[in-house]
Amino acid sequence: MKLRGPIIKAINEAFSNRKRIDWIDQAKGFGIILVVYGHNFPVIENYIYSFHMPLFFIIAGIFHPKKSNFDVVKRRVRQILVPYFLWSFILFLFWFVIGRKFGESASLELSSLKNFLGIFYAQGDKEYMNWGIPMWFLPCLFLTFLLFWLIRKIVKNTAIRLILIITCVILGFLIPKLTDVSFFWSLDVAFVSLLFYAFGYYSKKYWVYTEIKREYLFTFLLLILHIICSIYLLQKVDMYRSIYGNEFFFIFNSIIGVLFWCQLIKKFKNLKVLAFLGKNTIPVLAMQVRSLTFIKLILFIFIGSSLFDFSELEKIILVVFQLLLMYPIILLINKHLPILNGKN
Repeated sequence: MKLRGPIIKAINEAFSNRKRIDWIDQAKGFGIILVVYGHNFPVIENYIYSFHMPLFFIIAGIFHPKKSNFDVVKRRVRQILVPYFLWSFILFLFWFVIGRKFGESASLELSSLKNFLGIFYAQGDKEYMNWGIPMWFLPCLFLTFLLFWLIRKIVKNTAIRLILIITCVILGFLIPKLTDVSFFWSLDVAFVSLLFYAFGYYSKKYWVYTEIKREYLFTFLLLILHIICSIYLLQKVDMYRSIYGNEFFFIFNSIIGVLFWCQLIKKFKNLKVLAFLGKNTIPVLAMQVRSLTFIKLILFIFIGSSLFDFSELEKIILVVFQLLLMYPIILLINKHLPILNGKN
C-alpha cells in the first residue's frame, strides 16, 4: 500500500534526505571556516577566495523553493535580511562606541554617518562598512535569491530563463569594467552569483539527491581538474570588490572546487563540528572579526604590543580560538535570540 497525502509525502522526503542534508550542513561549516581563516590573510588566501563564496551561493540554490509565491519571499526576508539588519546595528554600535577609536580605524578618520548609511547600502568598503565588511554577503544573497525568484515567476520557458541568467552574468562581469560605482546590495555581484545559484538549483538532482555512478572516479577527476586550475589558472578573486581575474576560469574553478569538496565531505559522516557551524553561519559571519579583535586585545594586555605579525600556524590557531569564543554565544543566541540566526 502506498502512503498518500502531502503530510506523509513531506515526512517521507524529510527522512529520505536527512543524511544528505547533514553533509550539506557540513559543507556549509567547512565554508564558514574558510571565511574565518581567509580573513586572517593566510598564505592560501587566493585559493580560498577562488571558490568559498560560490560554495554558499550554490548551496542556497539547492534549497531554492519550487513554489514562487510571496510567502517564499517573506520567509527569506526573515531568514536573511532580519538577522542582517539586527547584527549590522549591533556591530555598528560597537564600532561607533569603541572600534573606531582604536587600531587601523582610528588612523583612517572614517565618517560615522557614512558607516551608518553603510548598514542600508551594504557596500562601499571600509569607508561605509568598517564596522563589518563580511556582512555584505547576506543582502547580496537575498538579492540573488530575489532575481532568481523573479525570473522563475515571470518566465515560464526554461530556455528563456537560462538566457536571462546568462545575460545577467555577462552584465555582472561588465559593470565593474565600465564603472567604479559600488552598487546597492552588491547588485553587480548578485548578477554574477546568479549563475552559481542557478547551478545549485538545476543540478541538484544529478549530484545532490542522486547517487553518482563511479563516484570515486568522479571525485578523483574533480580533484585533478581543481589542482590544475589552482596551480596554473588561479588569480586574485574578491567578489565583494568585483575582482574575478579571468571570468571563465573563475566560474569553472569555482564549480569544480565546490563539487570536489562536497563530494569529499559526503564521505565523512558525523562531522558534528562542521554540521554545527553549518547551521550557525550567520552568527559566525557576524562575530568573526570582533572575536579576533578580542583576542588581539588580550594579547595586547599580556604582551603590550599592538602590532601583530602572525605565522601561518598562529593564524590557524587563531581560527580555532575565534570559533571557541563564538561557541557559547551561539548557544545563547539559539536559546534566547534565535532571530539573530534567521530562525523564529
